Amino acid sequence: MAVPLPNISSPGYMDDLEVKTDTRAMAITTALFFMVGFLTCLKDIVTPHLKSIFDLSYAEAMQVQFAFFTSYFVFSYPSGAMVEKFGYKKTMVIGLLIMAVGSAGFIPAAKLAVYGIFLAAMILLAAGITVVQVAANPYVAVIGPAATASSRLNLAQGFNSFGTFVAPFVGSVLILRGAPALSPAAMASLSQAKLQAYRELQAHTVILPYFGMAVVLALLAIILASVHLHPRNSSAERTQDFRPGAFAEALSKPDSIWRHPWLLFGALGIFTYVGAEVTIGGLLVNFMGLHNIAGMSQSSAADYLMLYWGGAMVGRFIGSGILQRLKTGKLLGFNSIVAFFLVILALLSHGHLAMFALLLVGLFNSVMFPSIFALGIQDLGSLTSKGSSLMMAAVVGGALVPEATGKLADIIGLHHAFIVPALCYVYIAGYGIANIRRPDGSDVLLPAEPV
Repeated sequence: MAVPLPNISSPGYMDDLEVKTDTRAMAITTALFFMVGFLTCLKDIVTPHLKSIFDLSYAEAMQVQFAFFTSYFVFSYPSGAMVEKFGYKKTMVIGLLIMAVGSAGFIPAAKLAVYGIFLAAMILLAAGITVVQVAANPYVAVIGPAATASSRLNLAQGFNSFGTFVAPFVGSVLILRGAPALSPAAMASLSQAKLQAYRELQAHTVILPYFGMAVVLALLAIILASVHLHPRNSSAERTQDFRPGAFAEALSKPDSIWRHPWLLFGALGIFTYVGAEVTIGGLLVNFMGLHNIAGMSQSSAADYLMLYWGGAMVGRFIGSGILQRLKTGKLLGFNSIVAFFLVILALLSHGHLAMFALLLVGLFNSVMFPSIFALGIQDLGSLTSKGSSLMMAAVVGGALVPEATGKLADIIGLHHAFIVPALCYVYIAGYGIANIRRPDGSDVLLPAEPV
């Protein structure tokens, strides 16, 4: 969820300059961001694992991504209502508890070895993550001076990226390095009882990591609930402080987010970007397992997946420096064009060249989400919070694009199905290039990416 522009017309804004950051709350929040990134990326390890256990088609396997990212669309607006009613901290505590229940849901799913229960647990986990995302970024802004809110948010994002970086390694060790997986032909030869026993044995490997996550999330919720935030103003004023233009909204003439084409095209940019990134991340393990690519086992491929998410982490630090000197539209356009050609190279080549071309896409993905988001909500004034909600709802691209790619992969093969994310980067490049002539907004706090 985006932290909108600070509203300097709101009461108490200038007083923030004398406030010190609540270090305890900040430490807990950075841990929370790490958990969100970790669990979001861990599903990219679970997806190929479930595909092999249940002998799923690519389209069926992509239902994991569909279930996860549809939750952003379904629960983003109710989450905003929770923030209005309970405030940022209580909403995050509720979100953490929902995440803990969702993580615990993987235990019965694994014991019963039922794919539908896995999907239900994933939906519940994603619902909790959505609630946390909607409240977490504004909370980071609230716990210290407004002048340093951007710095705190970037620090929190760094921990989010670190979580996505380490998740493939942990998932590889704990989930994928269990008993050897049987081929579809071998599974077909088993009796129904033996097949179910095999599935339960294979699925059992997800219990330990998700049980551990459930315990950690519950502890974080308890610790966060116990932290006393010293308010600068009343809760209503704090909400207003970080709702851009909220103080002046009643004085302005009625307007609508649907009258702002840069926002609408930006929402489509978020849709295509999240769709492309999730598609590649979710299918990379299977892609590296193809005989004409690298023929890797799932556990070995998962280790290489760290390069994809690690590239995104490194790229964010590099990009933040470059954006001090280069217009956002130029960098977004350049990165999107490079990402497009890397996907096309992977599509047209074989072996390790194709593998590393696709892994390198992660580096150029790095700045896309915050750049598109910042350009989309630029100049919205009193509509910024509503525009932010629309942009977050567009994360549903992470559900629809992977599903479409999976269906295409079942028809023409996984290798060439990557034409779908390649076309997504074409649109993003066009949006970036079109924004080059626009002046960059000032004091825009970049949102934390859902992945």
